[in-house]
Amino acid sequence: MTSDHSIWASLPVPAFIIDPEDRVSDVNSAGEGFLNASRKSVTGNPVWDLLAVDAPLEEAFLRARQQGTPLFVNDVDVGSGNRAPLQCALQIAPLMGHPGSMIMILSPRELAGRMTLGNTVKSAAQSAIGMAEMLAHEIKNPLAGITGAAQLLSMNIPPQDLELTDLIVAETRRIVKLLEQVEQFGNLQQPDFRPVNIHDVLDRARRSALLGFGAHMTIIEDYDPSLPLAYGDPDQFLQVVLNLLKNASEAAEPKGGTIRLRTYFEHSFRLRRSDGSGHSLPLQVEIIDDGPGLPEKIRSDIFDPFVSGRENGTGLGLALVSKIISDHDGWISADSVPGRTVFRLSLRRAPKDVKESI
Repeated sequence: MTSDHSIWASLPVPAFIIDPEDRVSDVNSAGEGFLNASRKSVTGNPVWDLLAVDAPLEEAFLRARQQGTPLFVNDVDVGSGNRAPLQCALQIAPLMGHPGSMIMILSPRELAGRMTLGNTVKSAAQSAIGMAEMLAHEIKNPLAGITGAAQLLSMNIPPQDLELTDLIVAETRRIVKLLEQVEQFGNLQQPDFRPVNIHDVLDRARRSALLGFGAHMTIIEDYDPSLPLAYGDPDQFLQVVLNLLKNASEAAEPKGGTIRLRTYFEHSFRLRRSDGSGHSLPLQVEIIDDGPGLPEKIRSDIFDPFVSGRENGTGLGLALVSKIISDHDGWISADSVPGRTVFRLSLRRAPKDVKESI
């Protein structure tokens, strides 16, 4: 018969046993992943020091203990010192045979939301691909003719009217640039899968950013040195990170800001599709900035094509980022409040029998 320990370790959601003094006496594997901390370091610590719950929960928790009744709390943000808050459902109940002790189970809702978001984004990206093929063929050639005609006109008009032809040339070039960005959806090749040291990718992106668009920023490395190799296309991963760094840099104040590149391993993170198949996504990469945050009106749509929070922005960068991560069977999410925006990439681990490519 399966032991209680095996059942406890196999629970797919974070679970904690809390002693009568509100200290954690045990945590399962999923709970370690949620806290990004080991069972040894967590045990004995006050639970409310480890978990930040965005609700007045302590009094209700005390009543549940005194009355020996379960407590259910839906749709509350739960975080820790090592991760951004996630919306969760909490289930709390007395632990049978241990007076005063309670068991608390967290059911994060982020995965379901991200799964729906991923399917929506993939569909939207496919629509953008079809549109790109049509627009590029039908519009780019006429635009070249308009630009040439405007330049010819500028040679035979008074100087005071040059502003008008310059405007025509500038605007047509801007539209061509937009079309070229849209075309990337159709031209993006399938990933060249290989083992990738994600820290090498992050370092290349960091150095490139500091020499160009992010010269006014401070970029901090917060890496897990034991992180195993990811599995994917290093050039496409670099494109993703550069895009996220560029967005954070452009959103910052002119005097600059801080971006933190963080990596960690979360062994309990697993993608499961509707057909029952699935795979683990244990490698986590976070790009965290202290800028003003995403505009509230677009937070739920930021990965859709043509949604942008910047004036004159094309709204294609994040849609392309999402498509690349989707092509890698990974997930991307964003959490944003003023002063802290986190883009999180969840990636596959390279098979152990495949060596890293040089």
